[in-house]
Amino acid sequence: MPTNLDVDLLKTFIAISESGSFTKAALQVHKTQSAVSMQMKRLEEMLGRAVFQKQGRTNTLTADGERLLDYAHRIAKLNDEAVSAFQQPELTGLIRFGTPEDYADKLLPEMLARFARSHPLVQVDVECTGSTVLSNAIKEKNLDLAIVTSCDDVRPECIIRREELVWVTSKNHHAHEQSIIPLALSHISCSWRKMSLDAMEASGKDHRIAYVSANSNAVASMVLSGMAIAAIPRFIMHKDMRVLTTTEGFKPLGEFDIGLLRAEAPANNAIDALACHITECFSNLQSTMLAAE
Repeated sequence: MPTNLDVDLLKTFIAISESGSFTKAALQVHKTQSAVSMQMKRLEEMLGRAVFQKQGRTNTLTADGERLLDYAHRIAKLNDEAVSAFQQPELTGLIRFGTPEDYADKLLPEMLARFARSHPLVQVDVECTGSTVLSNAIKEKNLDLAIVTSCDDVRPECIIRREELVWVTSKNHHAHEQSIIPLALSHISCSWRKMSLDAMEASGKDHRIAYVSANSNAVASMVLSGMAIAAIPRFIMHKDMRVLTTTEGFKPLGEFDIGLLRAEAPANNAIDALACHITECFSNLQSTMLAAE
C-alpha cells in the first residue's frame, strides 16, 4: 500500500526550499528549528531519499528534492483549495467573463472546471473574442472580467503573465523551407501580427501572407497541414508543432503581456475569486501544462 504524504511535512519542505534555511523556515511555519529538522528526517524516511543537501550555510535541494517540489506545491495547493471550498461561505451569482479564443481551448476547460468545483453555485457566462472587443465590453460594463493580450489598444494594469511568442511549423511538413515563406496571421489589430511581420522583414526572408484569420484554431490548422508557419504563444503550441530556431534563420520574436481587465463596479466576492483563480492558473502554467506536453 502506498505511503501517504503528510501535507504539513510538505508545507515545511516548501518553506525550506524557498528560504534555503531550516531556521527561517521554522519561523514561517511557526515551529521550532528542531521540530522542522525532525519533520524533514521523517519525510526523507517516508520517501527513502534525501531531499536536501548542505552547501555552506544553505540547504539546497537534491535531484530528488527538485522532483518532489513540484508535487509538494500541487498537493499543498489542492489541499488548501479543498479546505477552503468547505470552510468559506458559498459564493453565488453570475460572472460575465471574456477571453481571446487563442487561450480558450488550452486553458478554459481545466480552469473553469476547477473553479466550478470550488464555487459550484457561481454561474460563469463566457465570451470568446478579440482583446480590443473585450476591452470595449469591459468599459461598457457588458462584461465583468476579461483576460486580454496587451497591445496598442489594450493596456491592462493587472499583468498576470509575460509570455514568449515563437515561430512554429508542423513537425510533419516543411513550409518554412519554401523560397517564399507562407505566413498564417491573425487579424490586423493583433499585436502578434505586427511582431511577426516586423521580425520577418528584419530577417530579410522572402515571405507572403498566405492566410488570415481571427480564429486561432484556423491559424493552427494551416500550420498543422503544412500550408504555412505562424507566430503563437509557446504555451498554446499543439503537440504536432515545433519551434523554429535561430539556426534555421528564425530569430526570437520577443515577449508580450497577458493581463486582466475588470469592469468598474462595487466589490464582488465571486469576481474576486475568479480573478484570483485565473491569476493562479496562469502562474502555474510552467510547472503543470508545459510539463505535461
